[in-house]
Amino acid sequence: MDRFIGIIITKCYVQMKRRKYKLKDNVEIFPTGFKDIEGSTEELDFDQRSDPLLGSLLSTLAASKPKGKFLELGTGSGLSTSFLLQGMDSESSLISIDNNSTLVSIAEKYLGSDKRVKFIVGNGEDLIVDTKDETMEFIFADTWPGKYNYLEETLALLKVGGIYLIDD
Repeated sequence: MDRFIGIIITKCYVQMKRRKYKLKDNVEIFPTGFKDIEGSTEELDFDQRSDPLLGSLLSTLAASKPKGKFLELGTGSGLSTSFLLQGMDSESSLISIDNNSTLVSIAEKYLGSDKRVKFIVGNGEDLIVDTKDETMEFIFADTWPGKYNYLEETLALLKVGGIYLIDD
């Protein structure tokens, strides 16, 4: 699967038919824009960013929801957004919201040309209330709204069989 993201740990040993095979190097497959977003994020000294291991999980889970509607509460600079987009198919859509316009501008700069994503600078609580009549296959909450505040309202947006994931 060309959308699969994975990290293989250096010097990992696999026992196979009584022989040990040493993996030569790390294999890191990062989504489009990730390195640029990471660099811009470091320049701002923003330390509440998603790491590649979480990104790998996001990509894998996103791939399990073809033609899905995705909601990301807490865009940050777009690191997690890049992994979600990597896992999503061409018919999926993502709404990503954050109240920090500086951070969202980084995400828009490197990911904004992707027609599957809509970035919103605003209050997550307002979006949760405004979308109460919609349902989502996947909700990723990485900010207070949807995780600590408005939790019941956020869960009400989730389709049966949908995925709700939080990060802290």
